[in-house]
Amino acid sequence: NVTEAQNDPKWTHAMQEEIEALDTNQTWKVEEIPEAAHLVGSKWVYTIKYKPDGNIERYKARLVAKGFSQKYGIDYLETFAPVAKMKTIRVIISLAVLKGWEMCQLDVKNVFLNRDLEEEVSMCMPPGFEKPGRCCKLKKALYGIKQSSRVWFERLRLVMKKHGYKQGNGDHTLFVKRIEGKVTLLLVYVDDMIVTSDDEKEIARLKGLLSAEFDLKDLGKLKYFLGIEIARSGTTLVLNQRRYTLDLLKETGKLGCRPASTPLDAGHKLGSKDGELLCEEAKGRYQRLVGKLIYLTLTRPDITFAINVMSQFMHAPTDVHLKAVDRILCYLKKNPGKGLLYVKQRSIEIEG
Repeated sequence: NVTEAQNDPKWTHAMQEEIEALDTNQTWKVEEIPEAAHLVGSKWVYTIKYKPDGNIERYKARLVAKGFSQKYGIDYLETFAPVAKMKTIRVIISLAVLKGWEMCQLDVKNVFLNRDLEEEVSMCMPPGFEKPGRCCKLKKALYGIKQSSRVWFERLRLVMKKHGYKQGNGDHTLFVKRIEGKVTLLLVYVDDMIVTSDDEKEIARLKGLLSAEFDLKDLGKLKYFLGIEIARSGTTLVLNQRRYTLDLLKETGKLGCRPASTPLDAGHKLGSKDGELLCEEAKGRYQRLVGKLIYLTLTRPDITFAINVMSQFMHAPTDVHLKAVDRILCYLKKNPGKGLLYVKQRSIEIEG
């Protein structure tokens, strides 16, 4: 919480750094609270960012608005923004391996602060930085504001269009540019971007134009994206969620468990009426575990069937179902680094 964070130099530095970045970006104007004003709340979110090797990269304190306290028609209207599809990410990675293209990753700092808000939004002063009788009149789309994603994506779309990039028809977060037979692809997931191309000059140009528009950080070769580790060597590439899996095993106390040979018992016949219904606390634990395991299926198709079975009981899980989920965790202990292997082929033609 804020009180504990204020007593820790690492977090106080992170909060001060965030406030300075927001001030530099002219995110708000501090003014007296207007009469009959509808104030949106604010809070701090603390996260520790890790390097691909698991070491701590930095402590991040992010100030977010409590968007749930906004009122439709008063301080927000449209909110929709597209999100990159996992199948698009897989296709881009597969294409890059097949063609031998390099993949790089870009990150936009304070992504939602890159365009002015159209609506008037007044927010409470940040916790720990309060000023009596004062509030923040937002000028930019702060994290947490309902329309933030839409405002940011529209700004990016206009920038990409201005520089000759076209949106994909099947996935609007994919931007494509073709020049003299060469192709450059940019895929965006909120503030993370993947860029791949057979045109090194266009990649350099793209980085330059984005840096001119946004506070851009070049993360180099693609190694870690959305919790997925990417290891490339020559003509092969592996996607896995090893760290995610180990964190899940640690969280559930399964790091020292005996590995299971299969995700489910052979010949299982799980039904909705098997066992005793879980209490509300255990039910919540079951639902959270299955949700986390669903995300793991992105690189672990070997547990997909088992997770599909366990998902059927989300509304009323029993102790038998929870035991079955525990078995899946024990199966993951067998090989936490297992994932998807991409190998360069001679062609992309389908053979039957």
